[in-house]
Amino acid sequence: MSTISTRFARFRPSGETLLWGAVVLNAELFTLIFYFATSNHSSGELRYLLYPFIWINVALFAVWKTNPIARSDRDRTVGVAVAVGYFLILGYAGGLFGLSPSMPGMPATGFRIAWLPPGWGPALLYHGDLLRLSILPFKLVGYLALAYLVYATVLDAAGSAISGILGLFSCVSCTWPVVASLVTGIAGAGSGFAAMATSGSYDISTVVFVVTVVLLYWRPTIR
Repeated sequence: MSTISTRFARFRPSGETLLWGAVVLNAELFTLIFYFATSNHSSGELRYLLYPFIWINVALFAVWKTNPIARSDRDRTVGVAVAVGYFLILGYAGGLFGLSPSMPGMPATGFRIAWLPPGWGPALLYHGDLLRLSILPFKLVGYLALAYLVYATVLDAAGSAISGILGLFSCVSCTWPVVASLVTGIAGAGSGFAAMATSGSYDISTVVFVVTVVLLYWRPTIR
């Protein structure tokens, strides 16, 4: 019982954590108020404006409370290699970057900033001859946090990357947008099912992202 209590204690926020959490939440609330006051946003559901903050807050909390310890240089090297590979797969599957589609007559547009709602933007976009980027802040922070937690997990498991692999395959936040795109292509962009799959992607991905972070945050305590 004491072991279980010790493990759950890692999820209990300290006074310092609560203080900084209040500061962050107030800053985010002010950002949203400022956005509504200065933009012409009048449509869309509120939850889509809140999802980026959920990703960012959960990611920052987990990273702040995780202190990976390497037993050897070899473990550190393996951990870094697995984490980098994990982030690259997440980034590619989640749409942060990828190869530019080879479409005749489509010129490269270079870099530009998209001033999207807070958390979604400001987004860094790039379209070149070979590479495309779509760096949304909440996705970048979220995927970096997952990679960091995988790094901590590998170190804790002394070279075993099994939890990182499980986290990758359980990360619907990466695979669901791909599934939604496939459904749209098969069922037709105008079908109700395709619209439901696309609109529901961030509902599901946010839930699974939080669950995945919790699992990867919890996993390093289990030997």
